[in-house]
This record gives sequence, structure tokens and C-alpha cells, in this order.
Amino acid sequence: MKVFFGSLLSYLFNNWVTLVPSRRVRTLYLRGYFGSLGSGCSIQMRCRFLNARKVHLGDRSVLNFGCLLDGRKYIIKIGEDVSIGPETSILTLGHDPHSTTFADRGGDVVIGDRVWIGYRALVMPGVSIGEGAVVAAGAVVTKNVESFTIVAGVPAKKIGDRERALDYRLNYHPWLI
Repeated sequence: MKVFFGSLLSYLFNNWVTLVPSRRVRTLYLRGYFGSLGSGCSIQMRCRFLNARKVHLGDRSVLNFGCLLDGRKYIIKIGEDVSIGPETSILTLGHDPHSTTFADRGGDVVIGDRVWIGYRALVMPGVSIGEGAVVAAGAVVTKNVESFTIVAGVPAKKIGDRERALDYRLNYHPWLI
């Protein structure tokens, strides 16, 4: 019965609520559906969640349009003031390519405070992204990313360092998105 209601919540959000052009309506729904939802968060239209009960979003974090967060089996923990670019996917579950039985393989995804993830990035299961890191658009993150580093490519590799004295608080609340 628990699985049925969880599936129903996912279906309702992913196919109906996410299309409502009101951030307040989406946020109200997600307050009861997320594992935890910090204050001042902005979740734009067309975001989708697979078991949002395992998704924890910190204060003032932003999920831009079209993101997919997969909390089917493992937890996704996102820190404060994190900006996640449009159409980014964060996965916690996949399959072991070496398994003769197509066994599941996955793990928690942890994203630190003030991380910036670019457009259409892909974060794979079991990855941690340290505080202040930047993931370039289109990057595929298959391994942990150290704090204050910039990664890009497929698979993502370090291409630089980010300023450590970050002093900002996100406040992004577009109207009708």
C-alpha cells in the first residue's frame, strides 16, 4: 500500500503539478512530498522526481526547469544555495554492467553548499560533490568532486579551481516558471 501511494504521489506531481505555472502550488505539494525542503527554495516547472521522499533540498536552492532527481532507492542530499541547471539529471540507481542477473547498483548522492551545476549535467549514483564546486554544462560526473573545484567533460575531470570566499545567498523566484 505504501508503494502504491508513493507511486501515486510521483504520478500526480510528475504529470500534473509540475505543469502548474505557480511556484507556490508546486512548493506546497513538495513540502509534503520531499524528505525535506528548505526555506526559500525554487523548483521550476517540468522538474520530475522518482520517490521524492528520499530527496532533501537545503535552504535557497534552485532546481531549474526539467530536472530529474531519482530517489528510488538511495538518498539525494542537496545543500544550501545550490543552483542546479536546466534538464540536469541526478541518479541514485542503475545496473551493474558486469552482473549476469542485471543486478541493481547505486548509492546516495550528496551535493554540498553553494555548488553550481550547469545545463544538462548528469550526476551518477554514489557521487559526492563538495562545497562550492562547479560542474560544467553537459558534464557526466562519475566520481566524487572535491570542494571548490571546477569539472567538465565526459567523464567529468578537474579543469580549474573556484574562488573559496563565496559569499552569496540565492534568491531566484521567477514568476510563472
